[in-house]
Amino acid sequence: MSAPLSFLFRPGRAAWLFATATCWLTLLMAILLLRQVLAEGPISYPMGSWPVPWGIEYRVDILNAYMLVLVAAISAVVMSFAQLIVERRIRLPEHKQPWFYTAYLLCMTGLLGITITGDAFNVFVFLEISSLSSYVLISIGRDRRALTAAYQYLIMGTIGATFILISIGLMYVMTGTLNMADLAARLPAVAHTRTIHAAFAFLTVGVGLKLALFPLHLWLPNAYAYAPSVVTAFLAATATKVAIYVLLRFFFTIFGPQFSFETMPLDLILLPLALIGVFSASLVAIFQDNIKRMLAYSSVAQIGYMILGISFVSVTGLTASISHLFNHALMKGTLFMALGCVSFRIGSTQLERMAGLGQSMPWTMGAFVIGGLSLIGVPLTAGFISKWYLILGALEKGWWPVAVLILLTSLMAVIYIWRVVEVAYFKPAPEGQIVREAPLALLIPTWTLALANLYFGLETSFNAGVARQAAEMLLGVAP
Repeated sequence: MSAPLSFLFRPGRAAWLFATATCWLTLLMAILLLRQVLAEGPISYPMGSWPVPWGIEYRVDILNAYMLVLVAAISAVVMSFAQLIVERRIRLPEHKQPWFYTAYLLCMTGLLGITITGDAFNVFVFLEISSLSSYVLISIGRDRRALTAAYQYLIMGTIGATFILISIGLMYVMTGTLNMADLAARLPAVAHTRTIHAAFAFLTVGVGLKLALFPLHLWLPNAYAYAPSVVTAFLAATATKVAIYVLLRFFFTIFGPQFSFETMPLDLILLPLALIGVFSASLVAIFQDNIKRMLAYSSVAQIGYMILGISFVSVTGLTASISHLFNHALMKGTLFMALGCVSFRIGSTQLERMAGLGQSMPWTMGAFVIGGLSLIGVPLTAGFISKWYLILGALEKGWWPVAVLILLTSLMAVIYIWRVVEVAYFKPAPEGQIVREAPLALLIPTWTLALANLYFGLETSFNAGVARQAAEMLLGVAP
């Protein structure tokens, strides 16, 4: 409702205030939903009072309540960051600025809808809402290559969405239902059919495209590199995480872990792809001179970590994956927003242009360093928690070479984060260059996420605690 309403506000600052209030109120509602689910169990809401499974059901359990908080929190913080970027960096005319907030809220609507719905077809509908909005948001970058990146994402995203729709259609043909809980009850009776096997394959490829699983990630580096910084921060922290949620929901709740990982040994596919993705993307990131592009390849590697935890098919592995959804949103949100501050002042995110910024923009680069430490997985940061669970999960399976690779790729992250730190803190600024610190309107949201990386590295009861409960629920393990 707020998305079209925000377009009616003039000037652009009024539209931003309305959109920001919407995002923070959504976060409050998401937190209250999570508290209610933790206290009372799952919530079911039949739309229009049509009984389940005939009507569309909104269903909130511990996993999607957790995801609702994640999406709403990132949306609220990034929206607080957006106004100056839209006005002065993207330089949208005053009368066009409300369009940006409309597209942003529509994308947020789609991501929240995917997360909360209990209807498989509605997942596709909300996926299209978020995707179409994403294409628009990416395309408004000032670099003309943003249009090419948006077009590439549109083509690959449409293929992914089509595969997901075909999968849902095949499941509907065999079961006569679209309700997720009803699908889970009816699928075992027809699980031996080639139709369901085909549906499973289509879904795997479709969701793999959406979450940028190696080697289906080709749309992501350009999309992140050339989109406006505020858009990159929002999408990097939310869109791929929601796609991983879809994978978890379908493979563990609807198909069930026994079918997904025994009848159809999906783990034998996910494990090598995740390992190759983590190593190759980390290696490519080391050689990037555009820091946004470097972090884009880093995101491909981090998605590999999440898929790796899923491939363990264990409570510890799933805990690592689900907690890393949250932690990666915090670290990448911090890093991309810090780069937004840099771009706001110097107009570039090229490595050589960042010489001396450690002295001239100490608060901005301080936030970048915290986000980088969390990305590496240094103790006392949020990133350490999920990587610790990931290593534990590998050792539980007896896969010590996998644990070694996790540590090795974390050291590769040290290399590409250090390249930025070295230039910013140990190289002198060009003679005559005077750069001021970013405005408080950008620093406050950036440091909100930076401090969250430290807080959730020390206080793990929410992140790791809720993630473990969600993992036990998905695997049907008694807590």
